[in-house]
Amino acid sequence: MELYPAIDLRDGRCVRLVEGDFSAETVYDDDPLRVARAFQAAGARWIHVVDLDAARTGEPVNRDVVVRIAAAVDAGGVRVQAGGGVRGVDDATALLSAGVARVVVGTAAVERPALVAEIAGCWPGRVAVGLDHRQGELRIRGWTEGGGRRVVDVVPEAVAAGAAAVIVTDIERDGRLAGPDLVGLATLLAQTGAPIIASGGVSGIDDIRALARVRVPGRAPGRAPGGHHELAGVIAGKAIYEGRLDLAAALKACAL
Repeated sequence: MELYPAIDLRDGRCVRLVEGDFSAETVYDDDPLRVARAFQAAGARWIHVVDLDAARTGEPVNRDVVVRIAAAVDAGGVRVQAGGGVRGVDDATALLSAGVARVVVGTAAVERPALVAEIAGCWPGRVAVGLDHRQGELRIRGWTEGGGRRVVDVVPEAVAAGAAAVIVTDIERDGRLAGPDLVGLATLLAQTGAPIIASGGVSGIDDIRALARVRVPGRAPGRAPGGHHELAGVIAGKAIYEGRLDLAAALKACAL
């Protein structure tokens, strides 16, 4: 299981929201590049970056910051997975050609499923789909609108379209340090066998260990419907910033 420490950008700063509420914002650092380098120094192999402004409006407000983060850690072999405002092939190309390793398509993947296949056709293995939900019901446009579908129905479509990973965010747990939905994630994994990256609720090292133990019950490795019997990764943010989760220790726990 891979660990993705998160950098959420708003107005060029490193912030965290609670349940996607833009009025419930905490600024953790004015220098996202400094944060990225700290993640690199701790041993991270991936960094998950979200342009929150772009996620809500579609305008790539922080794209230059995302690109600079990717450039800052590239020499150390750290890859950046970036999302927020990726509405078309041009948006994906702008990021991928500038050094981002993988783009995340959220709202557009729900509204225009064929877009995922189009981007994956141009950039094989370098697109992920981000599915954000409340009790299984999708939310889009920075979590401000309903998506009209359920996560379990969209995950297989995303994989079939060429998504290298599907990021599943439980909005009700995001930013609340309440622990991840282990049962829900295990059920989704069993139903889809997809390369799922869990997001939302991580509060400490015990949550990381628990997520690393999530398995499709009663199946041998590689025998789930889509070929995956364990989680592909987990995203952690607030727990790291507030000192509840030591990143270096968490990375070791993921490798066990």
